[in-house]
Amino acid sequence: MLRARRLDLGAGSWELGARAGGAGDMNKVFPQVDGNGNAAAGTEALPAGEADCSPLCCSHRGAFLSAFLLLLLATLAALIALVAILGPPPRTPGAQACVTLMNRTGFLCHDRRSCVPASRVCDGVRTCAHGEDEEEALCRDVPQSLPSFLVERCGDPASWIYSDQKCDGINNCGDCSDELSPVSTCPLCSPGWWRCPSTVFRYCSCIPRRLCQDHVQHCSDWSDEYSCPGP
Repeated sequence: MLRARRLDLGAGSWELGARAGGAGDMNKVFPQVDGNGNAAAGTEALPAGEADCSPLCCSHRGAFLSAFLLLLLATLAALIALVAILGPPPRTPGAQACVTLMNRTGFLCHDRRSCVPASRVCDGVRTCAHGEDEEEALCRDVPQSLPSFLVERCGDPASWIYSDQKCDGINNCGDCSDELSPVSTCPLCSPGWWRCPSTVFRYCSCIPRRLCQDHVQHCSDWSDEYSCPGP
């Protein structure tokens, strides 16, 4: 058995003691006493393990853990709200036709709302929001890689135009086969056009009325200057 030893520390002293029979008593600290043997105000020693975390330390740890959980929940809620607003990522369905505001054949974007004119597909400019009108699979071997609804063949089978360029009054094929029978079944002249044998390679059997009475011959019979009422 070990005897207690008194250590004089100025006005008071601490008594350290241990008993041979108890391993837990090896770390026991006796209360501080003054010169008269009375116990002085003080704190009892915490058991092993509890001394590592004071009340202030534990409160800081708890506050940090709570803040972390709140931040995690806020991030999750923001992601859920974003998905609800924007919707799921767009799928990539096969190419589908649509009709533009000019009543021409177009390419339907994956958002199912945007209709790109046929002649603006594979033109090097991403018109659809996700760029599907310029995808490599669609544009790698034009016109063979294009869907059939985007392509029209000219009188010369080796030549082709976009489907929205047919019957637009312009000689896109170079031989007027996209505007005249028997290859095309276009109306004689659209509103805003004047019917006459054109002298301009750009046009076929009609010219825009804006060219009438401009003191330049656009019709072989001069009707654009003497008969056409103008725009």
